[in-house]
Amino acid sequence: MDRSLPDCPVEVTLSMIGNKWKVLILRELLQGTRRFSELKRALKGVTQKMLTQQLRDMETTGLLSRKIYPVVPPRVEYSLTPLGFSLKPILDAMDAWGTNYKNELRRQPPAR
Repeated sequence: MDRSLPDCPVEVTLSMIGNKWKVLILRELLQGTRRFSELKRALKGVTQKMLTQQLRDMETTGLLSRKIYPVVPPRVEYSLTPLGFSLKPILDAMDAWGTNYKNELRRQPPAR
């Protein structure tokens, strides 16, 4: 892992989870261990290449772990590490903000 991190803590966090797919992968793995195919199915629109790339990056940065079972065909499962799980309050806050925003939009009168 590259230890040359930005000085700003917000920028550090964004460097770890600062794209759509990583946040959605975290959302899924906060619910428990998932296989690649389960993640692919849950993340509408993600390509196999993009999912593979994001999972590898998240494994490299220590957010998730990958377990390979010695069976044919190979079975691989992904789980959050304690570091990855420590991002739960951030995702909870994003969920709460998104819910509030959607509710606020519903309360506003339609634009003319």
